[in-house]
Amino acid sequence: MTPAGTVSSRLPDFPWDKLAHWRRVAADYPDGLVDLSMGTPVDTTPEAVQQALAAAAEAPGYPLTAGTPQLRAAAAAWLSRRCGVSVDPEDVLPVIGSKELIAGLPTLLGLGPGDTVVIPALAYPTYEVGARLAGCRVELSDSTLASGPANPAAVWINSPANPTGQTLPVEHLRKVVEWARERGTLVLSDECYVEYGWDVSPISVLHPSVCGSSHEAILAFHSLSKRSNMAGYRAAFVTGDTTLVAELLTVRKNLGLMVPAPIQAAMTVALGDDEHVIEQRERYRRRRDHLRRAFRRAGFGIDHSEGSLYLWASHGEPCWRSVAQLAEHGILVAPGDFYGVSGSEHVRIAFTASDERVAAACARLTAAI
Repeated sequence: MTPAGTVSSRLPDFPWDKLAHWRRVAADYPDGLVDLSMGTPVDTTPEAVQQALAAAAEAPGYPLTAGTPQLRAAAAAWLSRRCGVSVDPEDVLPVIGSKELIAGLPTLLGLGPGDTVVIPALAYPTYEVGARLAGCRVELSDSTLASGPANPAAVWINSPANPTGQTLPVEHLRKVVEWARERGTLVLSDECYVEYGWDVSPISVLHPSVCGSSHEAILAFHSLSKRSNMAGYRAAFVTGDTTLVAELLTVRKNLGLMVPAPIQAAMTVALGDDEHVIEQRERYRRRRDHLRRAFRRAGFGIDHSEGSLYLWASHGEPCWRSVAQLAEHGILVAPGDFYGVSGSEHVRIAFTASDERVAAACARLTAAI
């Protein structure tokens, strides 16, 4: 067996390949495809961010792996201002998109065979991919927190969550942190949707009401992809435990993993401006409201969905049947079993499509009733 084959055998099948047929079916609809399957931003990147990127285009030297002091200070200020979290700017590390770090994190932290990584029962698939790539065992939190391994190496949490939109209250987050600290387990918190709470206010795992006065054994991951329509920039950062951030910095220096200097300049501007986020939230709120009403009228129940950029919906049937029926009306959604077996009767509906495409989906659903 080749080395490449050995690596690929550790990983689950890439789920989106399974949706290709229904994408083609939906694309054949007379008015074209309405793609609600992926949470890809379609709205404009803020003008000030674009200008900062262009102004920093003269960058002949290597960027700092640690990030510029201005970027680290901007991230720390944003965390204080928007999340009520206090971190030293030295404990902020920019990364090349949050997915890159999430996928590589177990390896970068030295985890491997013999280590267990706990992930949510319904989860962003990259948590599992990263663990399996490192050779770790993967357990689901629904069973593990009650009766699983006594000392897992790490536990992932995601609030607001992909795919369900579930937003964990402070009491739940505090219990996870306490549970992990009793066992010497790292808490890894994906908070890329923290700016997008709808029915409740999301809270960071680094907030003192959750973790007290210490960030020991906790890492939080933040992305500008959804917050600032910067998915194409691959702009994110990690913060939390001082020792862990320093360890990641050392490893990334050795691997040459650096966020390009123009991207760092753009991130600094984006993190310093809240107005564009407020405007984007209102766009998403309108789209969410329209889609939620339309899917409910079409007989779908909406579960959780109090945060993030998704509706977690069920028609009381196998998820692929819902995918097929919606595709016949030119609407593409993600099957719930992409995210875990317990999602087998749900679909994930992203409200990141344009206003025009959201209106088209609502009209098609109304006509289909």
